[in-house]
Amino acid sequence: MAAILKLSFPFELKADQQDAVDAWLENRFKGSIIYSTGTGKTEIAFECARRLAEIKHNNEFRILFIVPRIVLIEQNVNRLIRYGLPRESVGTFFGEQKEVKEITISTYQSVINHLELIRNSNMIILDEIHLLSDTAKEFKKIFDIINEDPTKAVLGLTATINENDTRYNTIIRILPPVKKYMIKDAVTDGRLAKPEVVSVPVNFTESEKKIYVETSRKISFLSRKLGVFDPKRISVFLFKGGYNAKLAKLWFENVRKRKELLSSAQNKLLFAVRIVQKHPFEPIMIFSETIESIKKLEEALESNGISSRSIHNKIPSNQRKKILDAWGKEYYPLLSVHTLEIGYDIPEVRIAIIISNSSNFNQVAQRIGRVIRKTNRKNSALIYVIYIRDSKDSSTLRMVKSTVELSDRDNQLTLTSFGS
Repeated sequence: MAAILKLSFPFELKADQQDAVDAWLENRFKGSIIYSTGTGKTEIAFECARRLAEIKHNNEFRILFIVPRIVLIEQNVNRLIRYGLPRESVGTFFGEQKEVKEITISTYQSVINHLELIRNSNMIILDEIHLLSDTAKEFKKIFDIINEDPTKAVLGLTATINENDTRYNTIIRILPPVKKYMIKDAVTDGRLAKPEVVSVPVNFTESEKKIYVETSRKISFLSRKLGVFDPKRISVFLFKGGYNAKLAKLWFENVRKRKELLSSAQNKLLFAVRIVQKHPFEPIMIFSETIESIKKLEEALESNGISSRSIHNKIPSNQRKKILDAWGKEYYPLLSVHTLEIGYDIPEVRIAIIISNSSNFNQVAQRIGRVIRKTNRKNSALIYVIYIRDSKDSSTLRMVKSTVELSDRDNQLTLTSFGS
C-alpha cells in the first residue's frame, strides 16, 4: 500500500479545501492552488496526493515535496507524522541528509543539484511556487524536467500570485490556478483573523529630505541618460562595460542609498519604538527591507530599555531556531528582513509593524499572512504601516490595502490612523 494512503487528519477538511482538491484532480492532476496564508494549503496538498494515490492504485506512490527553506522540511515531516504517516516512509533530502523515501521533502536548491529526484517521482508539490518566476533563471531546470513527462502530477502552492505579471508567465502556462481563496474571502468566512490596518504617516527630517530629493534627482537623470527606467534593463549595462556601465553602477548606488534612507528614516524608527511601547509583553513582528535598518531599530529599542532580536538570512538556521524559541519569553519585538515571510508557523502573533517600502505584492501578502492566522485566542490582528509622506514610500500603504482588498469605507476590514 502506498504510504500516503495512511494519511488521516485529526479534523475535517473545510468545504473550500475539498473543492480545491477536486479542482486539481479534475484538471488532470496539474495546476496551482492560490490560498491565503493560514487557510491550509499544506493539508490540501497532502489530500491531493492521497486522493491521487487512491486513483492510481500503485503499491508505491513517490511524492517529492519541494520547499524554499530547510526549516520547512522539519515542519512538514512533523505534520505528516502527526497525520498518521510512519517516519520511515518520509525522507529528507538536503545538505548531508540524502534520504529518498516514498515521500521525500527537499529544498529547491537541493533539487536543482539532483534533478533525478523529479524524474523518479510520481507527484511533485512545489511550495511557494511564485519563487519559480521567469527571473529566477537557476530554477528554470525544474520546469524543464517536469515538462519531460506530461503525465507527471504537479501541484503548485502559493498565497498570492499576480497573474498579470509577465514574470509568472511560465507558472501560469504550465500550472494554471485551479482554485483561489484570498485573504478577504477567508476573513469574510471567519477562517482568518480580521486585520486592522493602522496608517502611521511620518516626515523626513530636513537633512533626510535633502538626501532623498538629491538621490531621486540623480536616479531620474541617470535613467534619462541611459534611455531606460526599468531596473532589469539597466542591470544589463553593468555587464557590457564602458561609459554606460559606469552610469548604471551610479544608478544602482543611488537606488540603494534611497532605499536605505526610506527603511531607516529617523521618525520611522521613533514611531516603531512608540508602537512597541504601546503593546508591552506581546510578541510583535517588525519587517524591513535592509539589515542595516533593523540594526538601527534594534539599537533604538535598546536605548529605550526594550530587548529585541533580529532574524535574517545571514543568521544560521540553528541560531534562528533559538531566537524563535525565546520570542515572547525573553523578548517581544522580532525584527525581520524577509526571513519570516515564508512558511514559519507562528499563529499566536497578532501584531505586525511594516517600516519598509515594498512594491512586491507576494512579499506584502506573506507579511500580512504571518499575523492573521486565526486561533482560539485570536480573532483580530493589527498591521501598522509606517511610511514617509510625499515619497515613494506612500505606495507601501496602498500595497497593504490592495493585498487585503481594503477600502477606507469597508466594514469588513478596517483602516485607522495611529493614535485613533
